[in-house]
Amino acid sequence: MTKLSLALACVALGAAPALAQNEQLQVLGRYTTGLGNGSAEIAAFDAASARMFCVNGSNASLDIVDLSNPASPALVQRVSISALFGDQEAAAFPNSVAVSNGLVAVAVERKDATGRHKPGRIAFFNAQGGLVDSAITGYLPDMVTFSPDGRFALSADEGEPMGNYSFDPEGSVTIVDCTKVRLALANPSQAASYALAPTDWKLATFSRFNSLAASLRASGVRIYGPGASVAQDLEPEYITVPQGSIYAYVTLQENNAVAMVNMLTGIVARIVPLGFKDWSLSALDASDQDGAIRIQPWPVYGMYQPDAIVSFRIGTSTYFLTANEGDARDYSAFKEEKRVNAFTLDPTAFPNAATLKQNANLGRLTCTDKLGDLDSDGDFDQLYTLGGRSFTIFRAGNSGALARIYDSGDQLEQLTAQLVPSRFNGDPVFDTRSDNKGPEPEGAAVGVVNGRTYAFVCLERTNGVMMFDVTNPAAPVFRSYLNTSTVSGSSQSGDVGPEGLSFVPAAQSPSGFALVLTANEISGTVSIFEVR
Repeated sequence: MTKLSLALACVALGAAPALAQNEQLQVLGRYTTGLGNGSAEIAAFDAASARMFCVNGSNASLDIVDLSNPASPALVQRVSISALFGDQEAAAFPNSVAVSNGLVAVAVERKDATGRHKPGRIAFFNAQGGLVDSAITGYLPDMVTFSPDGRFALSADEGEPMGNYSFDPEGSVTIVDCTKVRLALANPSQAASYALAPTDWKLATFSRFNSLAASLRASGVRIYGPGASVAQDLEPEYITVPQGSIYAYVTLQENNAVAMVNMLTGIVARIVPLGFKDWSLSALDASDQDGAIRIQPWPVYGMYQPDAIVSFRIGTSTYFLTANEGDARDYSAFKEEKRVNAFTLDPTAFPNAATLKQNANLGRLTCTDKLGDLDSDGDFDQLYTLGGRSFTIFRAGNSGALARIYDSGDQLEQLTAQLVPSRFNGDPVFDTRSDNKGPEPEGAAVGVVNGRTYAFVCLERTNGVMMFDVTNPAAPVFRSYLNTSTVSGSSQSGDVGPEGLSFVPAAQSPSGFALVLTANEISGTVSIFEVR
């Protein structure tokens, strides 16, 4: 066994040194699509049928998997989304899946032959893969979820532009009242009488904020696409709906903000900027060419830019957890990424600019050139890098305010440096991602095990899932890290590229223990972990 394999084996068994802990993640099983990259991005579980549903982008389908024995998952059926929603005018691709009480929702992206997005769909299926109905969404529905009571299905319609910006659709959130869909699900012989009509769904848009672009920018919301209105520029990424709330909370990743959407009215009530992280008060490894793990403070700011957001309750309070992945706009007609060594730095703000711009220091760090020139004189007074390399916990305040009560700072990098040093910020080669988002926390899930609340965060680049006890949301405690990928030279095998997490409570789990389903986009696998 190589040193690397031994290190990974220790992590997988929860045997990292000096970590006194109770519940840990353990490997139970793995589902393999057999189709490789892009074939397992998001997975969801239905307790009644003991089936897992996985969106399969490589051949535009939905995989239905028997999970009655989670140690040995078996493909039941592969439903062609392309055949159902593709036509001569547009191709169709599934992006996300969610399940609520036997009803399966799939977010379906549609685009024409030129790559121009068309309105998408939320497609509703039964657990056997039969299409029940569908609703029209905005442009590029990238994520779908249900409200906790199952009444509403919502999609985050990202509305990305074409590469040449010849078409830049508005971002939106589609809200479908599922009352009729559930009646059709329960009474298939009468399904036609319960068909969805346009009055059964709402499109929450951001057009009412178009006149507020200046104030939004001043508050910290990034509105910066070329010639874009606010509605065109905002790009919904991920949605959570707190228990008992009429509001959905939506991450606007590129914009470094969260939107608050009233599900009853379909109105965007508020846009909340997330602010910036001062890396001079925290620490990060900023170089992929220093040949070492060097986590230290640097005079740069970080945009949190979360991908996943999940909500949970402790006592009577509602909390939100975000996985701060980071994302840049990188199109043929518009690019915002630039390395620090290519910036002209203000000599007063950066008196040691020559030293900072060395490749072993900040020179290789990827930042945005759309922020930081405070006096518009052509040089940069501040530097802003992409993503927080962390997870953040907020407490819900009055009128939708989000009070940040915890950020993991540099902990994800510190932990991977300790537990998998030869994989540190690797993709998969050691240190290759230190200049750009580091371990890249992407997906998140929260669940209760034995009376304690745990958060699970997956690292897209370093791979694996980290588990934290968040029973005290202001002071999370690290419990376990499970990485089931292996590296040989510059290639990886096993479970690679974790994208989405889904928590299955013990009461709903076929094994009797809580499960964490991890969809791995690059390897086309779903890891099935138990919380033991």
